Amino acid sequence: MKDQEKQSRDDHTMDICTECKIHHDLLKKLDHKIDEETYQHLAEIFKTLSDPTRIKIIHALSQTELCVCDLAELLNMSQSAVSHQLRILRNHRLVKYRKEGRTVFYSLDDEHILLLFNQGLCHVMHG
Repeated sequence: MKDQEKQSRDDHTMDICTECKIHHDLLKKLDHKIDEETYQHLAEIFKTLSDPTRIKIIHALSQTELCVCDLAELLNMSQSAVSHQLRILRNHRLVKYRKEGRTVFYSLDDEHILLLFNQGLCHVMHG
């Protein structure tokens, strides 16, 4: 057996308990006050953020508000494609918009989105 295959098999056996013992003292410490609907909504936010294009949009909007034209130029995409991504982000309350004459500017919906993005970026950069 090759060393890499053996290592892979050994890693797999280490990721499960070799003895089933329930740690009731630890389970009692858990906060079970989050309802299923909230879990579902949170999962939808992370699912929405799982698209690299949307992450690029969030990153750009974390620095300044931009219109669809600006984002299309920045991302080298059509305005229609960017608009579609913004609609998804807006539907999940990750971005908001304001109209100024004939221009629509987008920005992050609130400070929580910036914190979420920055924490994720720090985690990735940390290695």
